[in-house]
Amino acid sequence: MSQPAFQPAQVSVPHQQDIHGQPFPLVWSCPDTDARLDDVVGWVEQHRDDFIQAASDHGAVLFRGFPVDTPEDLDRFITAFGLENFPYDQSLSNAVRVNFTPRVFSANEAPAQVNIFLHHEMAQTPIFPAKLFFYCLIPAESGGATPLCRSDVLFEQMLERCPEFANDCERLGLRYSNVMPSENDAASGLGRSWQSTFRASSRDEAEQKMRDLNYSWEWLPDGCLRATTPVLPAVRQLSNGRKSFFNQLIAAFQGWKDSRNDPSKSITFGDGTPLDRETVLKVAEMAEQLTFDQAWQHGDVVLVDNLVTMHARRSFEGTRKVLASLAEPMSHSGP
Repeated sequence: MSQPAFQPAQVSVPHQQDIHGQPFPLVWSCPDTDARLDDVVGWVEQHRDDFIQAASDHGAVLFRGFPVDTPEDLDRFITAFGLENFPYDQSLSNAVRVNFTPRVFSANEAPAQVNIFLHHEMAQTPIFPAKLFFYCLIPAESGGATPLCRSDVLFEQMLERCPEFANDCERLGLRYSNVMPSENDAASGLGRSWQSTFRASSRDEAEQKMRDLNYSWEWLPDGCLRATTPVLPAVRQLSNGRKSFFNQLIAAFQGWKDSRNDPSKSITFGDGTPLDRETVLKVAEMAEQLTFDQAWQHGDVVLVDNLVTMHARRSFEGTRKVLASLAEPMSHSGP
């Protein structure tokens, strides 16, 4: 007798949200405990266009119970989607991360007690990924969830509850500034060195990279670099006509803090005017109320549409290893 076809199923999970009649996130479960990774890869390849569209429609897709047990397994799983890889070492992200494969790296090396606040991956840089993958290798003993928040829904609420601020964000854009150390500092969520960030071995090389990107900069006496971006959009028009609050405003205002960085100096409107603290905190609370906390189980994989959904990290206890991968590099002026 032939074996039944590999048939994962859509399921519900606790605290799953309903947004405009669609679940957030969409969840696929593998009921077959004997499933092989080859079966999974073939299934993804067959349906990858549907999954990519689902990530756009729903904001995120969780794959639970599939035989994805190692970083190498994850690399094969991600490759099946046929998306262009965005190597982390070619990004301008400010987090320290460690590669496991060319596609797969640690999500963040910041200490367990550090909360990482809601943001769109690399929205504070000229080039960013359209899609993200997160994967749980080892869940924390307690805490350590990855909050997910639909930014299109947040912007809808902002237009209702703080319309002047929402319109200023869309009209003026944002400018970000952070101080990069001269050596990687894994104790900070902002600890990536300027050499690693700009792939430069000298100040002259770093300055040329920043010049090409329209950054401004200041070298500090201790060898650190304060880099300031050009004006970047804070709101993005999505393909379905909705608008997304696409930026790093909440993370920069609340979380860009270490021995070198002061969050109050990390972000302004594009014209240089400061953000109103109370309004930003109100927006951050609105976003918190909209979050789905992805409580990890070993083997979970989440595909996130980075244009639609913000993510964060709760503090945790014990060993936690969540890995990540970036895909489909694009620019703020891109489609």
